Amino acid sequence: MPHLFKRFHLLVHFLLAVFLIIQLAGSVYAQEDTSDDAETNATQSGVFQAPVVVDGEALFHLRGTSALPASERAERVQNQIINAAEASEAPSVTITYEETELGTAILVDGVQVSVVTAADAELEQVDLSVLSQLHGDVVGKAIASYRANRTEQARVSGAIEAGAWTIVFILFVTVIMWLYRRIRRRTLEIVRRYLKGVETATAEHVQAEAIAGLIRYGLNFVLLVIFFLGFYYYLSFVLLAFAETRYVAEVLLTYLTDPVLVIVKGIITYVPNLIMLALITWVTLYIIKGMRVFFDAVEAGTFEMRDFDKHWIGPTFNIARVVVVLIALVFAVPYIPGSDSAAFQGLTILIGAMLSLGANSVVSNMLAGLFVIYRRSTSIGDRIQIGEHIGDVVRIKLMETHLKSIKNELISIPNAQLMNSDVINFSKKIDGSGLLLHTTVGIGYEEPPAKIEAMLIEAAHRTKSIKTKPEPFVLWTALTDYAINYQINGYTTRGSIIPRIKSDLHRNIVAVFNENNVQIMTPSYMADPPEPKIPTEAWDGHLAHEDDHDGAHEV
Repeated sequence: MPHLFKRFHLLVHFLLAVFLIIQLAGSVYAQEDTSDDAETNATQSGVFQAPVVVDGEALFHLRGTSALPASERAERVQNQIINAAEASEAPSVTITYEETELGTAILVDGVQVSVVTAADAELEQVDLSVLSQLHGDVVGKAIASYRANRTEQARVSGAIEAGAWTIVFILFVTVIMWLYRRIRRRTLEIVRRYLKGVETATAEHVQAEAIAGLIRYGLNFVLLVIFFLGFYYYLSFVLLAFAETRYVAEVLLTYLTDPVLVIVKGIITYVPNLIMLALITWVTLYIIKGMRVFFDAVEAGTFEMRDFDKHWIGPTFNIARVVVVLIALVFAVPYIPGSDSAAFQGLTILIGAMLSLGANSVVSNMLAGLFVIYRRSTSIGDRIQIGEHIGDVVRIKLMETHLKSIKNELISIPNAQLMNSDVINFSKKIDGSGLLLHTTVGIGYEEPPAKIEAMLIEAAHRTKSIKTKPEPFVLWTALTDYAINYQINGYTTRGSIIPRIKSDLHRNIVAVFNENNVQIMTPSYMADPPEPKIPTEAWDGHLAHEDDHDGAHEV
């Protein structure tokens, strides 16, 4: 069955086109250039051509005139050739030539089908007799093929060929459906087997089912594309098996095959740039990996860098990594497809304008974040106060700093605000004495100042988190209308629990003053009461509560 063999040969030719594209590229470009030159010459001379097509195959091109356009002339010749082919079922064709006033006429079995003019020969740049002979040979072969393709044997062969393609397509669909069902069953198992550490590494934020769903979606999409291509070529080959639908089949094959070949050709011609991009990527990753090893060694103490804090290691590595990636992008941009196009350049300008107009606050916060990280005033774990917010620094990011308040609240402070605000750091040690904690009480003028100072110092001594050396001391901060304001000052190195220390100090001051029958005059004083406003009896649970409280704060 010669037709079946011919169709299989066409399929094999298409599958091998990918591997032969490099060898064919030169000829394709040459043909394109030739066709472009011919079209240019035709346009410049005011001449237009149209092909004569029989059974989807272009036999030759004819020249037109203003009185008889090329398309109309080609259609007439095409219809005459088909009429001559259908006028007989004889396998042989007799071609004769006859000189006329217009040129050389081509006759098929005595019937004229075309006339080759001197203008046609001039356009083709060959002699009239030679061009007539060439046209006649092509017409004879086309009529013989036309008759052969419409015999009963050819139709049976076409039906067998269509059936064979149908069987192949059914097998193809069966394989696709088997792969589809197997993908649904096996994807989750494979993901759980090879990516079982993903859930642990991401604290179960990324689940295996989600990863399997994404992979399954991608594979199903690939199967859908393969199925579409298979159905498209199956339909084209079935139509190609019959002479009446062969022209439609060739159009379908041209519409899909040409774009696919163009894509494959573009991919192959892009391989050198792809290799260069892969090389740039490999070098970049290698450099980043080397930097990671170096900073890990610095963190472990293998390399000592003077005046380089450990909390700088992570941010410095990230900054260096960004710089390396940006340099790699500069080298890689010329090798990116379309990087030299006006569209790519316009997109770059648009992105730059958007960043410059809409990212002022972002850039300011990023720069402020770098200053916060490297200026040593604030470190992770420090107890700081920013405006009304007091808390421990738990994380310093490029855009913001996170505090955990004394009420266990997470407070996010923009780094720009951190840079522009007064920051009180309770954890940094200026010298060996520690932080100076203080509180103020007002006592009437009738009480001996030495007694008051002794009581305040005693209250400070009872507060366990206040140091005994240097000794606590008392300052007179104000002489008000009704009382003297005494300020007790004591040093502590535990800045992270200042609220608790102040609470203990206040409780001890009240206890000492009550024990000595001294009344605290603040916050206001109207007149002396008949009896001092102090407790007459101690609460039964006072000692137990104090013991439990003191024990809870011993470190």
